Amino acid sequence: MDFDRIVADHKCRSCIISVEKYQDGSYGNIRVVAANKAHRDDSEKVFGRPFVPDSPYSDSLPQDKNFEDFMYRCACLGQPLHTYVHVERMGLWVNMFLLPLESDKENVGYCLYSCDISPYADAEQQASLSADTATSALEICIKLQNAKKDDVHQVFQDIIEEIRKICGADHCCIFNHDMEKSKYIKFCEATEHESNIRSDEIYSNDSFYDIAESFEAAIHGSSCLIIKDERDLEWLESENKDFYLLLTDNGVKSAVLFPLKHNDQILGYLWALNYKTEDTVRIKETLELSTFFIASEIANYQLMKQLEILSSIDLLTGCKNRNSMNNYVNDVITGKVELIVPYAVIFADLNGLKRVNDEKGHSSGDRLLRTASAILSQIFYDCDVYRAGGDEFMLIAQGIDEAELKTRLVQLDEKSAIDSDVNFAVGYYFVSNGEDIRMAMKNADEKMYINKKEFYNMHPELKYR
Repeated sequence: MDFDRIVADHKCRSCIISVEKYQDGSYGNIRVVAANKAHRDDSEKVFGRPFVPDSPYSDSLPQDKNFEDFMYRCACLGQPLHTYVHVERMGLWVNMFLLPLESDKENVGYCLYSCDISPYADAEQQASLSADTATSALEICIKLQNAKKDDVHQVFQDIIEEIRKICGADHCCIFNHDMEKSKYIKFCEATEHESNIRSDEIYSNDSFYDIAESFEAAIHGSSCLIIKDERDLEWLESENKDFYLLLTDNGVKSAVLFPLKHNDQILGYLWALNYKTEDTVRIKETLELSTFFIASEIANYQLMKQLEILSSIDLLTGCKNRNSMNNYVNDVITGKVELIVPYAVIFADLNGLKRVNDEKGHSSGDRLLRTASAILSQIFYDCDVYRAGGDEFMLIAQGIDEAELKTRLVQLDEKSAIDSDVNFAVGYYFVSNGEDIRMAMKNADEKMYINKKEFYNMHPELKYR
């Protein structure tokens, strides 16, 4: 067959690829047997060497396991294929077409490979999917829109179950990267009822974080990692033994793993375990598009959580701020939150803060506030501590009796005495009959100011006003 003639008239980058096939359904050497001028020129420009006919494909094309699977499916199984992928390590988007060719050799299949390359993504090409793939991706996107108004975790729980069904998988999971805690946290998961996969043991494995940190290297600049059979598992064992053992020791025979990336940052991963391997191409296309939107929504969710934290946390002390306190009290008043009776409302004002600021500087005053917050959090370890004002803190101690409260206030005095600058004026109101929380706060605040006045009467030299 005159392969040179077949590719000569093609304007875009084109070549003829041969794939050695074995009787067990696996493949061997993959070679580029002929190429047109555009392909030859690119080979020399990108790989720094002239094209040589019948050379290993990796000499003139990016080496990639998923690409090898595509070439095998086309050349040996006779499947015409099209995909649009991002070759991350080269920073290029590739629109590729593979068409099977007749072969006069029993153990070799051939296909025509043509592609168009761009450094920028083409939205039209990303949307040029099969009807089934486009429908599945669209359904996921529609559900993602509900994450803006419904319970986010429930929406993602529905989505991961939908993805599990699309993949025909035993188990699917999205796990996010928590950089501060150096761990991966399950965001949502779905498991088929009769699955033999020991998913809980996978995530509770002490080495899971370290193994997950190696996923990016295992994907090796491709869009995903696909493990579909014993041959792929053998490859994984040779490349990443710990990852291989994590899967096989817990009943995993096949896996498709996608990074969730937003602005070039990996937020986490989505994987499907023991999936329907005969639908690999469709699953890969669906998840390539779906994970783009999933990552975007997770990034938005994480941003909103950070903004929520910033709006509710006092950045100096780390305790909750006045805005958070007002919202919580409002939730109690409107019935959204029901307090455990009996409970006590406690106000603790830091005596002498102005004196410390004036005599020792505001950095010392800031240290004093942080110390005071830490002491309150240690003594009232089961309560939220709110910074209600400049030197004033508020707590709601739920489910404790008055004797326990007085014991803790004694501990507060003892702990404060360790630092000569720390001294609290404290007032509390104990609620046992369902009194209105606003009345309880008013009474506790008034008692605190009485205690503060008594302190300054005893120590007029420390008076801050």
